[in-house]
Amino acid sequence: MVQRETSLAHTFVDVADTLVDDFDIVDFLTLLTARCVELFELSAAGLFLADPPRGLRLTASSNHGSHVQALFELQEVEGPSIDCFRTGTSVTCEDLSGEEERWPNVAPAAVGAGWTSVYALPMHLRAEVIGTLVLLRAEAGPLPPADLVAAQALADVATIGILQHRAAEEHRLLAEQLQYALNSRVVIEQAKGVLAEHSGLDMDGAFEALRGYARANNRRLVEISHAVVDRSLPADDVAAAAKAT
Repeated sequence: MVQRETSLAHTFVDVADTLVDDFDIVDFLTLLTARCVELFELSAAGLFLADPPRGLRLTASSNHGSHVQALFELQEVEGPSIDCFRTGTSVTCEDLSGEEERWPNVAPAAVGAGWTSVYALPMHLRAEVIGTLVLLRAEAGPLPPADLVAAQALADVATIGILQHRAAEEHRLLAEQLQYALNSRVVIEQAKGVLAEHSGLDMDGAFEALRGYARANNRRLVEISHAVVDRSLPADDVAAAAKAT
């Protein structure tokens, strides 16, 4: 028992560590499913994440055999995983042999593969559900309540980690976009100055000339500006093209 509690504690630490520079989400989620199998004596575990254009998608699993993958992939459209995702609440089935009417494809496939009970736990933070954690067992009957609580806690910690990582990535992307916009403005201002000096255009006219040339040649404004500044595109050509339109 002490060894199991120690392993559970280590798993929480590993699952919470998502802010490292080399964070790999696939490795992270695969670790989570593998640890669930070890900790709760399962046959297999799978993790599904929401993919808005396509629905729920299998992202990681503890087992990589074709029959396991096929069963999990079935749950992208039918079964406890998609039910859990749609409702945001856990789905428990202690004996799949009586669920053919409820899940006509998943239940027979699972029983045929030797799995008898299944548990689907939501990965959510407040009202946002981002996926599900699915636990498969060969034995019928309930999973110990303490194991269910621990598994849900792992799913919750993983959810927070994923959302935190997503927020950090979005912040980084926003910062990069802002820096790109600032750098672009600088070079556009420089290009306007070059055009004004060489063609006698005022600043408004120089900007319109740059924009018009870029559109006429299906190129980006900042690309044309760079070319004018480094003299690879003669300023007179840009000004002449603007006057011709």
